[in-house]
Amino acid sequence: MTTITGLTEQLSATTLLRFATAGSVDDGKSTLVGRLLHDSKSILTDQLEAVEAASLKRGQEAPDLALLTDGLRAEREQGITIDVAYRYFATTRRRFILADTPGHVQYTRNMVTGASTAELAVVLVDARNGVVEQTRRHAAVAALLRVPHVVLAVNKMDLVEYAEPVFAAIAEEFTAYAASLGVPEITAIPISALAGDNVVEPSANMDWYGGPTVLEHLETVPVSHDLAGCKARFPVQYVIRPQTAEHPDYRGYAGQIASGALRVGEAVTVLPSGRTSTITGIDALGEAVDIAWAPQSVTITLADDLDISRGDLIAPSGSAPRTTQDVEATVCHVADQPLTVGQRVLLKHTTRTVKAIVKEIPSRLTLDDLSQHPDPGQLVANDIGRVKVRTAEPLALDAYRDSRRTGSFLLIDPADGTTLAAGMAGDSFAAEAVKAVADDEGWDF
Repeated sequence: MTTITGLTEQLSATTLLRFATAGSVDDGKSTLVGRLLHDSKSILTDQLEAVEAASLKRGQEAPDLALLTDGLRAEREQGITIDVAYRYFATTRRRFILADTPGHVQYTRNMVTGASTAELAVVLVDARNGVVEQTRRHAAVAALLRVPHVVLAVNKMDLVEYAEPVFAAIAEEFTAYAASLGVPEITAIPISALAGDNVVEPSANMDWYGGPTVLEHLETVPVSHDLAGCKARFPVQYVIRPQTAEHPDYRGYAGQIASGALRVGEAVTVLPSGRTSTITGIDALGEAVDIAWAPQSVTITLADDLDISRGDLIAPSGSAPRTTQDVEATVCHVADQPLTVGQRVLLKHTTRTVKAIVKEIPSRLTLDDLSQHPDPGQLVANDIGRVKVRTAEPLALDAYRDSRRTGSFLLIDPADGTTLAAGMAGDSFAAEAVKAVADDEGWDF
């Protein structure tokens, strides 16, 4: 069998970081992404030639690196980002999946999409403007989605003569605000995406700064793969029953481990039925192993023949989640049609989809001033609010603060399959931040 040491070595050799960029309009997000790709030698020659040609056509002498991510015609014409642009690149130290998200208020839902799976968020601020309302919105969304690492990139330092006091004041204001929302780690870096200062290479213009460049921080920030740090959750995706002469009685349960680790010999509970059994085998990539952990895709076998199907959740008996039909959560509404009280929806949680009804919408978060609007009656596109949903069948739902995978869900229009809202079960922000935010900003979640 493969040992835990061997699997750990394989995992550490292919470390992946998912991160998202955010910021106000014209703060330079796409330019920063283009600079990262360009200076880390992560773009092809024909891509660079296409950007150079497009830049010359627009009357620009130097290549506009923002065009590397702004792929939509409307984005290039307006010089803004509208949709989430995903880019994949790698250095010798780490692989990256980058989501370049829009800065406009009306595209807040796109930032939620890009940051929902991110382990780090880069929030850009124009050094000339400092922390603005949209900066605070993006900090709030990062806190709401519980992104564990936030980088404050104070951009366009070349336009303020690389002044250290300007950077220090912005960093202090943002850090205090983000910390009040419960963001656990904030790193501030002064940069010029256009000139390349502190993006990939250290800046010769800011000798007063002794911290890492953006790329150096991305390469070294801890990405948690702690086996004991989270509870194991295994949503069943497919039941394997070959029923052949070689395997007449084989019954395996395939899927991706959402969190934690599973071990052979461990007592487990199947939800929502509550039946119990013991893991007798784990198969990973055709090889029998004695332990597997998130996000590996595996097939497990149990000692007992239980009625298990797609959508069931297997968890260690000592830490199995409670099942419920009453879900209270914070949602970001992403559809053009509104979400209303009494509306019938489908709720998709991991591999399970059940019928549900929206029983109540207690409040909506007003992003303009970060205040709470009680009993709005409905949520429209880009709204963030609290909802209470009643499901037709029990769900094994964790609190989002405990698991971003098994604490999240989607609300879907049963008529046409449109995604209506992305939900996060339980409290909105970190528990220790709720009272401080309510006192200081009028929030009352």
